[in-house]
Amino acid sequence: MQKIVNIVALASGVVSIAVVGSGLFIYVNRDKLVNNVKSQVMEAVSGSLPGLVDTKMPSLPKATGPVMAPDAGGAFGKFR
Repeated sequence: MQKIVNIVALASGVVSIAVVGSGLFIYVNRDKLVNNVKSQVMEAVSGSLPGLVDTKMPSLPKATGPVMAPDAGGAFGKFR
């Protein structure tokens, strides 16, 4: 029974050391990791952005309508 308890305690210690070690690694390298993710996101977005803009932008009209007369309501217009 004591051997099982020792194995469980040893496994618990290994897991705890792994968690603390990975947290320390991420903390030390956080700037590098954040910049890496930013560059990957910018590459993905900049690659698809021109196609998105081309498909969503309406074409300019060939001609415009007639000139409209200004509202005679004064400075506040219809909001009196």
